[in-house]
Amino acid sequence: MCRGATERRVIRTTLGTPLLATFLIGLREGLEAALVVGILVAYLTKLGRRDVLPRLWAGVGLAIALAVAIGAILTFGAYTLTFEAQELLGGLLSLLAVAMVTWMIFWMQKTARTLKRTLEGDIDRALATGSLWALVAIGFVSVAREGVETTLLLWSMVQSFGEAPAALAGALLGLVTAVLLGWALARGMLRLDLRIFFGWTGAFLVIVAAGVLTYAIHDLQEAGALPGPFTAAAPIDPVTGEVAVGWAAFPLGWAFDVTASIPPGSALAAILQATVGFMPRMSWLQVVAWVLYVGIVGGIWLRGQVRSRPAARPAATEVAASAAPASESSEPSPVPSSQGEA
Repeated sequence: MCRGATERRVIRTTLGTPLLATFLIGLREGLEAALVVGILVAYLTKLGRRDVLPRLWAGVGLAIALAVAIGAILTFGAYTLTFEAQELLGGLLSLLAVAMVTWMIFWMQKTARTLKRTLEGDIDRALATGSLWALVAIGFVSVAREGVETTLLLWSMVQSFGEAPAALAGALLGLVTAVLLGWALARGMLRLDLRIFFGWTGAFLVIVAAGVLTYAIHDLQEAGALPGPFTAAAPIDPVTGEVAVGWAAFPLGWAFDVTASIPPGSALAAILQATVGFMPRMSWLQVVAWVLYVGIVGGIWLRGQVRSRPAARPAATEVAASAAPASESSEPSPVPSSQGEA
């Protein structure tokens, strides 16, 4: 337990690194929520039903309150747990964050083109029934999804960084920037190719999720829930008497240990940890999980990006398409003033 606690205290990052990483997460997730809310507000305004906007904002407020409450419970509730229990909780919640981020990446990739139509259909049905709670629920669901996901992801990253003030400041700055961008897009003051934006940030989230996965495995290994260097099953180097490193340590020892070249508290270690999930010393299980996640999830995501890229069609196809009703793929962007698809 002492060794794990000492490592957690040693792995400190520079101020700028966690701030930048969490800023990008807050910006990406916040902009998704801002765009969705912007679509709903714009459509209600277009219908002349600004009188029901307070119901929508009530749902948004409840979603924000839920995300803040979850963050507070995770932050302050963990203090009453033992070290092993904290590591077990952190590992399980990090796995949940990875699952939610993975689902959100593919959900946005699949439904971005029809998002505007779907949201407007939800509004139409809510207004037709005249239900107060229907509009509140729409506002709540529209923001709660990103809110809970962002809370879990940021909490996991704060645990791994050990620099809560910088990480939280970056996330808050990203969320504020996202709100301002969403407002500017809705007002037509800014043009942004959302397809490219969400494409690049989707790739970033794949790498971030892979890093969070390695943090989760590290925590679960420290808690003894998974076999590894912190358990009695770890292979021992007969020369040094320490846990073995390298191929001889596969699969329960250390894959590598470059702490002599890249100290855990150095700027390089901080940058690598915040961007690609690299730690100066990682177990074989962490490395294998990172490679498999990036290879499988990243490959599926990249294939989806290639398939969704607009391609030139033969003339015969274009003639046939001109006589047919517009398909979902030709639907305009959820933000009319922006370029590309959301």
